[in-house]
Amino acid sequence: MPRLPQLIDYRVLRPTETALALKVVTDLELLRLKTLARWYARGLLPVVTWEDLLQEALTRILVGSRQASAGVPTVAFIAGVMRSLRSEHWRRIGGPKTGGAASSGSADRTKRQVERADSLPGPEHALVAQQELESIRRLFCDDRTALAIIDGLVEGLTVTEIRLAAGLTETEYASARKRMRRLLLREGLTCEPK
Repeated sequence: MPRLPQLIDYRVLRPTETALALKVVTDLELLRLKTLARWYARGLLPVVTWEDLLQEALTRILVGSRQASAGVPTVAFIAGVMRSLRSEHWRRIGGPKTGGAASSGSADRTKRQVERADSLPGPEHALVAQQELESIRRLFCDDRTALAIIDGLVEGLTVTEIRLAAGLTETEYASARKRMRRLLLREGLTCEPK
């Protein structure tokens, strides 16, 4: 007797895979979202990873509990969902609040110092990050503009501060970032979980 084909597919697709398959996001948008997810996950408890934030945000969008307004770019909308998830997490555990009313300068500085101290990685994470940074610097060893941008990002400078320090116009800065992004993608540095 012929065997019937399996009617149920037991594979588990992650929300990021589903979002790519449904063309909710492109590969480049997903790369940007992964970077933003890492940023929003800083300072959260270790049980809440950047992948958790991104997967939960995409899940809420895919099931329809969060819907974008007309004209809102996809990356900005999903980043807003992740920011909301971060705030929700802090509300649940009674931790620092993000956003809200303006406060005095010293209170802002104290808040930033607390957030920065909470987000410090452990020694093994710091070592891995340093090794990854060195490998990225080696990729761009012949590109002085890219190295200046990387150094500025490492120092936590804003785009304007990096441009001023490196003496770059907006166009030169944007061109260098595109060049860097293409090389990183070509080298397979896409923030994929290991």
